[in-house]
Amino acid sequence: MTKASVEHADFTIERVFNSPPEQVFEAFADPAAHDRWFVKADNWPVAEYSHDFRIGGRESGRFSQDGKVFYFNETIYLDIVENRRIVSAYTMAKDEQRLSASIATVDLIPEGTGTRVVFTEQGAFLDGLDKVEYRREGWEQLIGFLAAELGEKAEVAEA
Repeated sequence: MTKASVEHADFTIERVFNSPPEQVFEAFADPAAHDRWFVKADNWPVAEYSHDFRIGGRESGRFSQDGKVFYFNETIYLDIVENRRIVSAYTMAKDEQRLSASIATVDLIPEGTGTRVVFTEQGAFLDGLDKVEYRREGWEQLIGFLAAELGEKAEVAEA
């Protein structure tokens, strides 16, 4: 039996988009747009997926690259301020093993005619099965997919 452990870690990713906050927010809120950049962009086969974007709404997905090992995502939306902020709590699992539990915040800050996106995740990474580095890398990739959905290239934000 693996000894139970937890690593608490957080990270923040900032990117500037030319798109206005309303357009960036819509990429999260609209089921078809969200499906393109968040669910299917990395070409993993999707076994099941649901997206209920509202406060108290849930998102869940089951994905597998090989049809043998499945990854599960369960999300609840805790706070949504249209065109400004999205706060969610989510868990990730691999088959029957819980990998992590996190709080994620997406801040959409007007910057000129564009948007500064500030993504912050505070996570509990469980039993050495996941690491903050892996999660950050995954979100960096997702933000790149978001940029493509918006028809642009995301620029690294100046600190």
